[in-house]
Amino acid sequence: MKVDILALGAHPDDVEMSCSGTLLAAVAAGKKVGIVDFTRGELGTRGTPETRAAESAAASKILQLSVRENLGLPDGFFKNDREHQLPLIAAIRRYQPEIVLCNAISDRHPDHGRGAQLATDACFLSGLRMIETLGEDGQPQAPWRPKHVYHYIQDRQIPADFVVDITPHWAGKWASINAYGTQFFNKNADPTAPQTYLSGQTFAHFMEARAREFGHLIGTEFGEGYTVQRPVGVKELGDLI
Repeated sequence: MKVDILALGAHPDDVEMSCSGTLLAAVAAGKKVGIVDFTRGELGTRGTPETRAAESAAASKILQLSVRENLGLPDGFFKNDREHQLPLIAAIRRYQPEIVLCNAISDRHPDHGRGAQLATDACFLSGLRMIETLGEDGQPQAPWRPKHVYHYIQDRQIPADFVVDITPHWAGKWASINAYGTQFFNKNADPTAPQTYLSGQTFAHFMEARAREFGHLIGTEFGEGYTVQRPVGVKELGDLI
């Protein structure tokens, strides 16, 4: 299935935290969107790969995704090498996105920066016809290179190159985040479960504050920020809102 936008994340919930408002806006505009998660988040302190998968499925319904898959790469230990690039190249060729959204270029979790580089390189390599991959039907895949690759901003503060207004879709974004009940602040969570950097109410406040900060930069209530590795082209100045 071809999608217009494919969001990539090192872990289930990376996309929900960082660019789900953008995906909801695209769906509202009639676009097809999908997510490819690199790992199952099996090194997480809370939850299990099975609960993360169930939470991911719930979030996918909220985001009205056309497709979502998990590559099953090793959490914490995947590398930007041929072994890990090839399954991502196959996914990019399978969904043929025009735009790819991917992890922050540098962040608190080392998987994020490494995932950003893996995504960038795989998007380029996916366009090389001499790299052979097979589709789910066992047939050779055609090369495909996304037109644009943008990096969403995660935990660490990085100056945004552009910001997407997600104000109409804030409630949907927040609902998709809250689908991960084992990972984030949840009043109904097991009180004996270990506390993590993400599970406290302070981090929930941070996520809202970050979205409000990006929105403030462009004169809206909520926003999501992105960085680019090459200039964004426009046909006329009016395209820059």
